[in-house]
Amino acid sequence: MHNPVTVEVTRGTLVESRHRGMAVVVDGDGAVVFAAGDIDSPVFPRSACKAMQALPLVESGAADAYGFGNKELALSCSSHSGEDAHAELAAAMLARAGRDVDTLECGAHWSFDQNTLIHQARTLDRPTALHNNCSGKHSGFVCACCHMGHDPKGYVEYDHPLQAEIRATMQSLTGAHLGVENCGTDGCSIPTYAVPLKGLAHGFAKMATGTGLEPSRAKASKRLIEACMAEPFFVAGTKRACTQIMQIAPGKIFAKTGAEGVFCAVLPDQGLSISVKCEDGTTRAAEAMIAALLARYVEKDSAEQSALMAMANHTMHNWNRRAVGDVRVTDVLFG
Repeated sequence: MHNPVTVEVTRGTLVESRHRGMAVVVDGDGAVVFAAGDIDSPVFPRSACKAMQALPLVESGAADAYGFGNKELALSCSSHSGEDAHAELAAAMLARAGRDVDTLECGAHWSFDQNTLIHQARTLDRPTALHNNCSGKHSGFVCACCHMGHDPKGYVEYDHPLQAEIRATMQSLTGAHLGVENCGTDGCSIPTYAVPLKGLAHGFAKMATGTGLEPSRAKASKRLIEACMAEPFFVAGTKRACTQIMQIAPGKIFAKTGAEGVFCAVLPDQGLSISVKCEDGTTRAAEAMIAALLARYVEKDSAEQSALMAMANHTMHNWNRRAVGDVRVTDVLFG
């Protein structure tokens, strides 16, 4: 099955680039409300599924034992920009469990955000694992291990007890079998599993609605989603798409990006979940796709709808701030 063109990029009056993709909207029962492309195709969610991976932190009681509030839970679900506040909070989370940066196994890198990178280059000799965009998730992993009595050493490995629990959790949510045959290694070294796009969306719909979940998991899921919506800066950071989308409609939208053109979102009040994948892995296309689909389901002609469509369809400028073309979604997402 050929996936349709979902996003076009123009230069002058001509289309310079086209991005193909798949997208699906489902409700808590798993019913497909909207679909485009091969939604049964397996994709690696990458960082888009971090809220699912954070469930053991809450369900084990670790979050409560260490006194974590919305900021800490949001950071546990984050792909942050490595800004000072992100790194400081990750360090504070580790300290609650009597650990420090040396326990993290995510690796270190400079910020992906240009302004943050310049700040880091001026103030740091080198980045640490706390600046890794996944340090919040990994700090949550370490805290969960310490609370549950697992040795954190090797917590990124497939056979570690924490990863086994995460694997079972994600399998239950998505309905997909997860094993070595569909497992890869993520950028932060943990296992990542290819699941059908529709299953990924259904998993988030379950988290948003509680449908089909045990009461304890439904409560933990709601807590994580609400924490992210309450503290969007700690999910991503300054001028990041996840943060901007959630700020457009405070408390009404949960949004989380993943690498290689994956993006997931939830509209809790409508009980709907959206997952998209840009076939060529381009972030700009995934961001446009998710914004356009969210705009379909918010109040018509509202400020929220206008702001989301402005993210979906926007003008590109060069370094002299001259308009050079547009990023625009196609009619495929409005069929």
